[in-house]
Amino acid sequence: MNKTIHLRIKKEIDRASEAKVLKLKGTLITKGYTEIIHIKDESEDFYLNTFSTDPDKKKEAENYVLEFIASNGINDSISLIDNVKSNFILL
Repeated sequence: MNKTIHLRIKKEIDRASEAKVLKLKGTLITKGYTEIIHIKDESEDFYLNTFSTDPDKKKEAENYVLEFIASNGINDSISLIDNVKSNFILL
């Protein structure tokens, strides 16, 4: 069974940070961690982005996300979160 990873992304970010967030999402797909990323409103200030990955790749994907965030200086725009209740039904 696939494992779900959750990202919290600020709605109001500058264009440079937005480009970096889009690059992260694109590389998650091109590196084969997922095929699709679901996006929904979490609150007035944040989006919740979720994607499923193979259980064997979950830790690798999480490490990639954390390294990408740190190396691109977007800690204030995006974060990896745990234990989120989601309304998504993943087939």
